[in-house]
Amino acid sequence: MSIDLPAMRRHFQSGATKPYAVRRQQLLLLKESLLQHEPAIAEALHADLKKSREESYGTETGLVLAELNNTLKNLRKWMRPRRAGTNLVNLPSSSRIYRDPLGVVLIIAPWNYPLQLALVPLIGAIAGGNCVVVKPSEYAPATSALLEKMLAAIYPLEYVGVVQGDGAAVVTSMMQSFRFDHIFFTGSIPVGQRVYQLAAKDLVPVTLELGGKSPVVVEHDADIATAARRIVIGKFINAGQTCIAPDYLLVHADVRERLLAGLRDTLLAFYGPTPEESYDYAKIIHEKRFDTLVNYLSQGRIIAGGNYDRQQLFIAPTLIEDVPPESPLMQEEIFGPILPVFVYRNMEEALAIVRQHPNPLAFYLFTQNREKQRAWMEQFTFGGGCINNTVWHFANHYLPFGGVGSSGIGAYHGKYSFEVFTHAKSVMRTPVWIDPSIKYPPYKGKLKWFRFFFR
Repeated sequence: MSIDLPAMRRHFQSGATKPYAVRRQQLLLLKESLLQHEPAIAEALHADLKKSREESYGTETGLVLAELNNTLKNLRKWMRPRRAGTNLVNLPSSSRIYRDPLGVVLIIAPWNYPLQLALVPLIGAIAGGNCVVVKPSEYAPATSALLEKMLAAIYPLEYVGVVQGDGAAVVTSMMQSFRFDHIFFTGSIPVGQRVYQLAAKDLVPVTLELGGKSPVVVEHDADIATAARRIVIGKFINAGQTCIAPDYLLVHADVRERLLAGLRDTLLAFYGPTPEESYDYAKIIHEKRFDTLVNYLSQGRIIAGGNYDRQQLFIAPTLIEDVPPESPLMQEEIFGPILPVFVYRNMEEALAIVRQHPNPLAFYLFTQNREKQRAWMEQFTFGGGCINNTVWHFANHYLPFGGVGSSGIGAYHGKYSFEVFTHAKSVMRTPVWIDPSIKYPPYKGKLKWFRFFFR
């Protein structure tokens, strides 16, 4: 589909996207389309990633609907100008903060959650009053085609448009010929760096939702059975192709055997003895990614899983030990169903490993000791995470979701999505019935008053 970007700019400048009633109506249209296309969405996600209908709803459609419902409920309040304080030197002025739409924005979505990671930012952009270009991933062709069909049926092209094709070529071409007002990118760190470089040329603001090596730490006092279940679901949902999946496991030496036994039992309970036949286990996205992941399997000692089938793009849920710290497996984000396991004996030893991979997108800790929880939260910087859980903080729209340092720039979800796609415009209103002469020259002899008002 060809997008006329100057036409989008004219449509935005007309003011057509700004009224509350318009924004609300567009969000309702999207909700209606999602409900109407729910079976087709499940089919597309199964074609692209072999997701079950339940997983498709729980990690994609349901999250989008929850985001829509929360936005519809709160949009009027978010749009309302917010009163702000006024300092002594400016009294009796009053101050407010307005939220202005940014303009024409670009959303670049990845392949691993191709519906949700395109539409949740879109909800924030529409709620913010913008015109939007959506670039879905070419690696999830069934879902990308369905997204284009759905959005084209409810939105005029000058308002919301979908562009298909090779991501690098399409995005580079658009950014070289048109200055977007914001770019929202979700994907890998290397691609995010290239997008950031392109945006910097024209000082285009960006939100980067990237990844990194997210650790999960299991202390000796953890509830092992619960930890095993929650680590397995967090790591192996979508065959490990999740940016916030635990990337490696640090387990206290005292509970290593119990945890490994719990992980093996849980894998068997969740996916059966032949996970390639499991209704609940996804496939690897494409052959290139499959080959990279298979190469990782030789970089340690496999203690569970390890079998694979290239024709089915299947790699079994795998636990691996004795991984050299300098190996690619521990230098790159794995983004697949392979979990390296390391043993530690005290917090300092664990921190030494964790600090080799600073600022991950997520961090997970299993312990029932409040002091240990506090100590880990204070010792380590990360985007977001959980204590005694994994990944589900992503589904809480009351929490901002985003990275820090190399794992991303900016955060979204719920009100934070609305704020990403709007500008906080500060306005101070000053009455004319009083105009103290102290503010104007001559200033000689007024220093003591300046000190008073600026204290």
